[in-house]
Amino acid sequence: MSSRAATASKKHRRFQTPNESIGPLDAESVGELLSAVSDLAVIVDDQGTIRDMAFGKEELSREFGGSWVDQQWIDKVTVESRPKVEALMRDAAAQAAPRWRHINHPVREGDDLPILYSAIRMGSSGHTAVFGRDLRDIAQLQQRLVKAQESMERDYARARSAEARYRMLFHVASEAVLIVDALSRKVLEMNPAAGRLLGVDPSKRVGRPLASLLQTDYRDAVSDQLTRVLNGAEPGPGEKEIRAHAANGEQEFVVLASVFRQEKRPMLLVRLLPQRVGNVSEVVPRTKSKVLALIERSPDGFVVTDANGLILAANGAFLDLADLATEDQARGQSVDRWLGRPGVDVNVLLSTLRQRGTIQLFSTLVRGEYGGTTEVEISGVSAPSGDDIVLGFTVREVSQRLSSESRIVGSLPRSLDQLKDLVGRVTLKELIREATDVIERLCIEAALELSKDNRASAAEMLGLSRQSLYVKMRRYGLGDLSPESDDV
Repeated sequence: MSSRAATASKKHRRFQTPNESIGPLDAESVGELLSAVSDLAVIVDDQGTIRDMAFGKEELSREFGGSWVDQQWIDKVTVESRPKVEALMRDAAAQAAPRWRHINHPVREGDDLPILYSAIRMGSSGHTAVFGRDLRDIAQLQQRLVKAQESMERDYARARSAEARYRMLFHVASEAVLIVDALSRKVLEMNPAAGRLLGVDPSKRVGRPLASLLQTDYRDAVSDQLTRVLNGAEPGPGEKEIRAHAANGEQEFVVLASVFRQEKRPMLLVRLLPQRVGNVSEVVPRTKSKVLALIERSPDGFVVTDANGLILAANGAFLDLADLATEDQARGQSVDRWLGRPGVDVNVLLSTLRQRGTIQLFSTLVRGEYGGTTEVEISGVSAPSGDDIVLGFTVREVSQRLSSESRIVGSLPRSLDQLKDLVGRVTLKELIREATDVIERLCIEAALELSKDNRASAAEMLGLSRQSLYVKMRRYGLGDLSPESDDV
């Protein structure tokens, strides 16, 4: 550093006219000044002995345990801080530029207390003024900053792991999926399955409008569907599926969309579902593809599930019974959601099909999405599908031809054979109650028959009072009882 620069630096370190701007100060004023600008001020002589001290923070006085006067300052710091104390005093004696040094003090609680110190020589008195700043607040801020940084790094690692899983699932999924910007309708991402279905290279179509992937005749319908989804409109029960063809192929597929937000922008998740009948007809004989088309148009409901009852396909008649708008609403759901009494009928159907392979005319009901119920009869069959099996159910509505006596709900079995038919359709508690009623009614009928309809004798045979017998006869609708019979 040049002499001119050193002179300029010295001028900036010190007041230029202290005698005029500050004036003479007495010792009391200097002491107040030192205690005001520091959290801890110490006056040390040339031997390192503390001659006086002042606390700018009352809590430091409590933690240090009182005054250090007449004690060696170096004895009040930790071992590793002693070289810093010696360097601080040496620089002050040489009147070098003051430097701040981090020094630790042992305190009664056991933790080191960090203080940032600087020192200056006090004229001809031979004493050094050492003033310090409490670093605990800064240390706490640093600790919080470190913890926040560690938390951000953990969150970042989790986000990267989640993104890696998403990328893997997105690329290996067999279903065609596209991510589309909701405002510009441009394709942001496309998985390989979508590229195969549309007959394009996914990497070359990113950034292109979605409409460019579709044949011209279908673009307006798909655009309207995406607008409805973006506005939060739910498809009604009678609303048809939106179908489209790829721009460079004859493959037909259903377009399904859902909206989500990313980086405060709306995005569309667009799924392209190939038509099942069209796909099957490519690999099965022409006659069998016609059979599949007939099943789709059958007035009886038809549903295909896996071995656990999860729906793989359903025709239009079943969707009508369940009050569903599209097959996609049913696909992947448990058939128990709509078919049979919850937790009873479907379990019986599945176990029977696993054991016997077929089931016929199983009476139950279908519960619609909006709370309605329909009496149905079910016939089912299981068939192998690779290493697993699939189950097919024909669901026929029988509400119009069932008499009130033969209905399951609310009817009382008239024989043990009818009681057996309820096994698997109602809970054990209800079954026991029904069995008790059947046995009680049969015993009353037998007693009346043996006594030639002599009700007093019948009551005696059954060990009942006449009043109790009349109550039970009225309950089961036996005999011709007048209202006054209970008083006989």
